[in-house]
Amino acid sequence: MKFFLHPLCLLFFCSPGFAQTFTGTGGPIPDVATTNFPLTVSGLSPATIDTLNFGLETVCVNLTHTYDSDLELRLIAPDGTDVLLSTGNGGGNDDYTNTCFDVFASTLITAGSAPFTGTFKPQGQMGTVNNGQNGNGTWTLRIIDMAGQDVGNLLSWNITFGNNPATYPGFNSTDLPLVIINTNNQSIPNEPKIAATMKIIDYGTVLRNHPNDIPNIFNGNIGIERRGNFSASLPQKPYNFETRDSLGLELDTALLGMPSEHDWCLIACYNDKSFSRNTLASDLFQKMGHYAPRFRYCEVLLNGNYEGIYMLGELVKRDKNRVDIAKLDSTENTSPDITGGYITKIDYWDNNNSWLLNYHPVDHQNLDAHMVYYYPKPDDITPQQKTYIQQFYNDMETALYGSNFADTANGYRKYLSTISFLDYFIVNELARNVDGFKKSRFFFKEKDNTTTGALGKLKAGPVWDFDWAWNDIWDCSYFQAQDGSGWSHLINDCGPDVNSPGYYVRLLQDTTFANELRCRWEHMRGLMLDTGAIFQTIDSIASRVNEAQQRHFQLYPILGIVTGTPEVNPAYSFAGEIDSIKTWILRRINWLDANIPGNAINCSFVGVHENNLSPGKLSVYPNPFKENFSIEADLEIAGDVIIFMTDVLGKTVIAPQKFTGTHGRNKFDFRQKDAEYGAGVYFLHLQSPGGQITRQLVKIN
Repeated sequence: MKFFLHPLCLLFFCSPGFAQTFTGTGGPIPDVATTNFPLTVSGLSPATIDTLNFGLETVCVNLTHTYDSDLELRLIAPDGTDVLLSTGNGGGNDDYTNTCFDVFASTLITAGSAPFTGTFKPQGQMGTVNNGQNGNGTWTLRIIDMAGQDVGNLLSWNITFGNNPATYPGFNSTDLPLVIINTNNQSIPNEPKIAATMKIIDYGTVLRNHPNDIPNIFNGNIGIERRGNFSASLPQKPYNFETRDSLGLELDTALLGMPSEHDWCLIACYNDKSFSRNTLASDLFQKMGHYAPRFRYCEVLLNGNYEGIYMLGELVKRDKNRVDIAKLDSTENTSPDITGGYITKIDYWDNNNSWLLNYHPVDHQNLDAHMVYYYPKPDDITPQQKTYIQQFYNDMETALYGSNFADTANGYRKYLSTISFLDYFIVNELARNVDGFKKSRFFFKEKDNTTTGALGKLKAGPVWDFDWAWNDIWDCSYFQAQDGSGWSHLINDCGPDVNSPGYYVRLLQDTTFANELRCRWEHMRGLMLDTGAIFQTIDSIASRVNEAQQRHFQLYPILGIVTGTPEVNPAYSFAGEIDSIKTWILRRINWLDANIPGNAINCSFVGVHENNLSPGKLSVYPNPFKENFSIEADLEIAGDVIIFMTDVLGKTVIAPQKFTGTHGRNKFDFRQKDAEYGAGVYFLHLQSPGGQITRQLVKIN
């Protein structure tokens, strides 16, 4: 360690707060590893560092590396405060040469280019270390190599303290739910989960939420890990977490009005400056009558650091309130138990977590496609269960690609839930979601019906991962087009990193399927796919996060900057982002109106559901309503009926109520004289033994 006086102090008298620089040594930066480079600070005067009078000013690094975007640089203070300096920048270029980080720099490191010579604004809030701690002690430069094949060396690094300390935006309170996570100074790895604690504070829309408020939603133990592939390299990290009891065991908990479970996620909003892309897709799929993960907007404090706006939500999982399929234990290896349920997906694969499908994509016979085991997990699924689900897919593909594939009894319809495949297509093509057909693409298979002997159908969904959707991106000529054109399901034409199985190319060769698609599209265009209804959802989201987005973009000053997504012409304001997504959706819908295949002549498909409760068997009146309303539903299967109501953001406004449903006509009355929700659009959800259906309601004053 070397200590230097500021040059001016050699000529003039200096106060005790003169600039003081401490220099550390370097060492190798190994491949796919985390390396800590310590630096001892001693004799710092004054010892206490803050954001007003004296504190950390700059961090400078000199390193060599042959692929800069592999690297993440973080500074860790003696008290464990962890600050991001740079991550995933520089592409395939080399080195950080005389690179300094200063919060008052005019250029963000993300806008620089390798070797980043000069002074840049860091990606994280460096001023959070100036928190009144004693600056004497061990400081650490943590360098994480996040990908294989390239290595480097840290040559040297230094930190400077002075009278112009780094500041950071303060955080006092929020009108969103507040999530506070403490890892006891542990870094959060990709896996496995580490033990931590979490508080969730949400006193509604009337009272504000403060860090020191009593946690009223959750206050306890969690296990937490980073999630994602590309998204994990961005400055705002996404996380998976599980709620735990005092012994560290899984603890099912209802969070922010969502059904009780222990597996959850925190989805980062860095890649979505409108904060609406994932929520909008899930909302539409739910309104079509399918399960999609629920999300709630929140702000996050991690180890005292403000991390911005997140979406706390459900992981895709087998559960009665999520993907509602039969549980499959390791002992269930014979029929009928072995027939379901299963969840699989198209995603990043390896030879241990997937299998090679027997058929090539019909549109690219030179490509292979792999299917990933999701439930049961790759480590849990038995050899017999692997054989069963592989054979099911092979039988399905044999029928799909056979000469009689359109036969309603023995063709693909014997195996596929057509309505789920139609609605999955509509949501992903409406969003022009390039990931929706090549990765993060889920399927689930239901258990065979032992009473009727019918095969358990393969269903498409849930929808997931839309942060590259709903806009124009520099990724294949299809998606650069700024007239709303292009088919996402033809992604194999673009040489993707994960090959699509190309099912829709074959399905659309069936005239009946194409006509059903047109029927379904036109029916939905008068309901949830009406642009007015979509824009109302977007406006509701924008209103909900309007205050918090100002803090978020102060932390991440990325408006107008191309960040993780190779987006075309990003907007320079939050209001501009909202206008942009609306304008893009209008162009896209106009193009789809003109180009959705099939015809709706003599359309009889509209309203068909593959359960015992069809849209025609449920009515709500009066609608619009002022205070009270009634529900009438025809049930073919008697059993418990759960009814609840949510607003357009998914927040529950009428808590789930259980009724006993009988075979035939049922009536349920709701008296809402003193309802604590105002006029607006709401969604009534009815869950019966045969499935769930959603109706849109309008409350008037």
